Amino acid sequence: MPKIKTKRAAAKRFKATGTGKLKRSKAYKRHILTKKTTKTKRNLRKAALVDSTNVKTMKKILPYM
Repeated sequence: MPKIKTKRAAAKRFKATGTGKLKRSKAYKRHILTKKTTKTKRNLRKAALVDSTNVKTMKKILPYM
């Protein structure tokens, strides 16, 4: 069997945790920040986990993670 290529765009956006779950950054933090509250912006800094419905697809895209 040949090696499977990793989707590089996904590799740059996701990291694996110690238990094998996928960590992602949150959206809506790039621009138009003046109308967002300080609390909202602070919560957007924290990392989130990939939803369980998407994990199967993500494991296919990132075979060696």
